[in-house]
Amino acid sequence: MTKEKIIELITPFLEDDKFFIVDLKVTQTKTRTNITILLDSDTGIMIEDCASISRRLAHQIEEQDLIKDAFNLEVSSPGVDFPLTLVRQYAKNIGRTLKIELKDKTEKIGVLEALTDSGISLMEERKKKPKKDEVIEAIMIPFEEISVAKVQISFK
Repeated sequence: MTKEKIIELITPFLEDDKFFIVDLKVTQTKTRTNITILLDSDTGIMIEDCASISRRLAHQIEEQDLIKDAFNLEVSSPGVDFPLTLVRQYAKNIGRTLKIELKDKTEKIGVLEALTDSGISLMEERKKKPKKDEVIEAIMIPFEEISVAKVQISFK
């Protein structure tokens, strides 16, 4: 079972692009095929949506007899600890604090202010309070410089 075939099967269940695939993994063990699909939407995804898509996809796999042996299908949301990988994920997290590791191994933490076609605007957290007349501007970070970006959860 290939990723391309799974994408072909699941696409009709994504409700005209309301939901989108964040990650898809197919692994084979000695006894079964494991399929893990992480879905999201611009407004978040409910467990009921994941369950419904999972049932319909499993039915398609069985009906078309695509996997001969046992298989395990998991459809869920990425969760708060999963890195942002798509521009759509950045868009839904504007206003939230991100921790970004750049490809040069430096780290930036700040509030996601905006995004463009080529990158993000981040209001970086500062260790020291700004001086009275100091102007603080957001920094632009191109997507190609981002290695990992994760939303930071605050319990304050």
